[in-house]
Amino acid sequence: MLFRKLLRTIWHYKAQFISMILMVMLGVGVFVGFQGEWYSIERDTFAFYDATGFADYRLVSEYGYKAEDSDKISSIEGVDKISRFLSIKTNESKDNDVVALTVTTDIDVSGFMVTSGDEYDKTSKDGVWISDLYAEKNGYRQGDEITLKYGRLSITGTIKGLVKSSEYLICVPDENQMMPDYEKYGYVYISPAMLKEKLGFEFYTEIHVISDLDKKEFIDKANDALGKTNLVLTKEEVVSYGEAQGEANEGKTMASILPVIFLGIAVLIMATTMQRLTINEKTQIGTLKALGFRDAKITKHYTLFGLFIGIVGSLLGIGLGYFVAWFIFNPDGSMGTYFDLPSWAIYIPWWSYLVIACIIALMTLISYISAKNMLRGNAADSLKPYTPKAMKRLSIEDSKAWRKLKFATKWNLRDLFRHKARSFMTLFGVFGCMILLVASFLMMDSMVGFVNKFYYGSMNYESQIALKDDTTNEKATEIIDYLNCDYSSTSAVSFNDEGISMDIYSVGHDYVRFLDEDMEFVKLTDDGIYLGQRLIEENNLKTGDKITVSLYGSDKKYEFKIAGTLRTLTKGIVMTEKYAIESGVEYRIGKLYSEKSIDELQNGEYSENYSVIKSRADVIKSFDSFMSVMYTMIGALIVLSIILGIVVLYNLGTMSYFERYRELSTLKVVGFKDKKIGNLLITQNIWLTVAGIILGFPTGIWITSILTKALASEYEMKVIFGWMTFVIPVVLVFGVSLFVSWMVSKKNKKIDMVESLKVPE
Repeated sequence: MLFRKLLRTIWHYKAQFISMILMVMLGVGVFVGFQGEWYSIERDTFAFYDATGFADYRLVSEYGYKAEDSDKISSIEGVDKISRFLSIKTNESKDNDVVALTVTTDIDVSGFMVTSGDEYDKTSKDGVWISDLYAEKNGYRQGDEITLKYGRLSITGTIKGLVKSSEYLICVPDENQMMPDYEKYGYVYISPAMLKEKLGFEFYTEIHVISDLDKKEFIDKANDALGKTNLVLTKEEVVSYGEAQGEANEGKTMASILPVIFLGIAVLIMATTMQRLTINEKTQIGTLKALGFRDAKITKHYTLFGLFIGIVGSLLGIGLGYFVAWFIFNPDGSMGTYFDLPSWAIYIPWWSYLVIACIIALMTLISYISAKNMLRGNAADSLKPYTPKAMKRLSIEDSKAWRKLKFATKWNLRDLFRHKARSFMTLFGVFGCMILLVASFLMMDSMVGFVNKFYYGSMNYESQIALKDDTTNEKATEIIDYLNCDYSSTSAVSFNDEGISMDIYSVGHDYVRFLDEDMEFVKLTDDGIYLGQRLIEENNLKTGDKITVSLYGSDKKYEFKIAGTLRTLTKGIVMTEKYAIESGVEYRIGKLYSEKSIDELQNGEYSENYSVIKSRADVIKSFDSFMSVMYTMIGALIVLSIILGIVVLYNLGTMSYFERYRELSTLKVVGFKDKKIGNLLITQNIWLTVAGIILGFPTGIWITSILTKALASEYEMKVIFGWMTFVIPVVLVFGVSLFVSWMVSKKNKKIDMVESLKVPE
C-alpha cells in the first residue's frame, strides 16, 4: 500500500520531483565534471612523463657539455639517470616550417613513445622519428624523407616512426606562442650516431637529470661537480611540465570555487524543497497515522523520498560529470588543441564519490527529520493542515507611509516576512546564479581585453626573426641597419636563487610595446629596469629599489635600479639597450622585429642568418586557439548556470504556489482576477530578483578577482570590465525570473476555490 502511495505522491508532485532530481544532477554533474577535468590532466600527464622519462632537472649551456661533464653529474649521489640532450630549431625544406631537431643520448631520459612504425634505434644514421601530429598536418608518412636545414647544415633522414614526446607535450616554439600549431611547428628525434655523422663531432647544450634531490641540494652538487655556476631548470620551469600542471592547478582552483557554489545552491534549495514537500503532505501523514500505521513506518516511507531523489539525481549527475569532463578534456575538443597526449582517460577523484555519498545522506536525513516533525502529537494534531507561524505586525505598518502603499505592495511585504525561509531561498537562488554568470562573463571580458591589449596592441610588427646562435652582434647590426627594425636580447640570470629572464630592447620604431600595471602602454626609460608584476609582488619590491642579479656561467653580478613595473608573460626584467650598456651588461642580439613580410625576409639578403621567422598573424592565430579553450569552459558554465537558474526558480516558485494555495483562493473568492493575482506573484519575484542581482553582482566581481589571480597569474592578467559583464547576466537572470514567474502565475486558473477553502482549520 505504501509503495503505491509512494508512486502516487511522486506522480502528484512530479514537477517538484523532476526539478529536485535535475538540481542534484546539475550540482553533482558540474562538481564531478570540473573535478574530473583537472584530475584527469594530472593522471594522464604524469603517466606520460613516467613512460618517457621526463627529466627533473636540466643543466643548460650554450657552449655545450662534453661526455666527462655528464660523467661528473652522473657520479653525484642521488642522481638516478642522466642524458645529454640537444634541441635546436631548424627549417623544414618543403614548407620552411620550424622543426625542433632533438637528440637524447639515453632514450629512457627525455625520450618518446612510438605510436606507429619502427622502434627507436640509437645506432641508426639515417632514421628520423617524427611527431605524429606534425606528420598528420603536413602529409608525412613512414618511409618518407624529410630534410631539415640549419644555416649551411642540411640533414636528410627517412621517417622510421611516428612518436609522441612529453618534452613537447605542449608543442610551442617559445613563450610568446600560447597554443601549438602543428602545421607550422613540430619536432623530430634522431640518434646520437646520426648527429655525430652529420656534424662531424658531438654537441649537446643540455644535461637532463632524473633525481629525487631537492632543487638547492642538486644545484649545489652540480656546481661543485662542474666547478662553475650553471643554469639549472627544474621541471616546473619547463613549458611542457609547468604549463600542463598549471592547467591542472587552475582547474583545481576553478573546481574549488564555482562548481562548489553550483553544488551548494542545488543541494541547499533541493533540501528546502524536500522539507516543504513533506510539510505539504502533513494531512496525508496524519491520515496514515489515524489508520494505524506506526510512526517508524511512516517515517521510513517519507525518508525514501529523499533517498530516491539523492540516488537518482547523483547517478545522473555522475553521468553528466563524465560528459562535462570529457567535453573539456578530450583529443578532439579544446584541450586536444593544447596537449599532445597518448591517453585521454577520464578519472574522477575518489573523494568526489565521498561528497556524493554525503549529499545522498543529507537528503535522506532531511526527509527523515521533516517526517519526524510532522508526526509530533497524536493523529488529530497530524490531520490539521500546516499553517505558518503567526507573524507580528511589521514596524512599518504603524507609519503613514504604510497607509499610502497599494494593496499589492502590502500583501507582498507581509508574505515575504511570513515565509522567511522561502523568501530567503529564492533570494539565495538568484544571488547564486548571478555570481556564476557574472564570474563567467567577467572572465570572458578579461580574457578578451587581455588578448586585445597584450597581443594585438603590444605586437606592432609584421614579422619576428630569431637569429642563429652563431650570429655575432656585428653581423646583427648589419642586418638591423638593412631591415631598419627593432631588436632585443634575452639571457637567463639568477635573482634570489631563482632563474629569470633578462630582456634588453631597442624599440626606436615602436614595433614592440609594453604594458604597465594598469594595462596602459608605457615607454621604457633609460634610468633603470622594469620588473614583471609577479617579481614585484613576490619579493615585496617597489620603484626606486635596487636589486642584484648574477649571470649564469660566470661570476659577474649586476646591480640595477627599478624604474617601474610591467605586465609580462615571462617572469623577468626588462631594460633599454642604453641602460644595459651603461650598466656594463654583456648581451647578444637574438630577435629582430620588422615590418617586412615572411616572404620578403626569406628571399632577401641575410636570410642565411635567420633561424626562425614568425609572422604576427601566426602568433595571433595561437591566441585565438587559446581563447577557444577558454570560451568552451566558460560557455559550458554559462549554459549550466542558466539551466540551474530555471530549475531552481521554477521549483521555488511552484512550492511557494502550493504554500499560498489557500491565500490565493481567498483572493480569488473576494474578486481578484487571475491576471491581478499573477501580477502579485510576479511583483514579489521581481523584488527578490532585483535584490539578488544587487548582492550577486559585487560578489561575482570579488570571486572573479580571486579566480583571475589564481588562474592567470603567469599571464599577469587584470580584471577588465566589458559590456557583456554589465548587461548579459542581468538580462539573463531577469529573463529567467520573469519566465518562471509567468509559468507559475498560469497555475492560478486551476485553483479550486471551494475545495481549498473547505479544509478544516
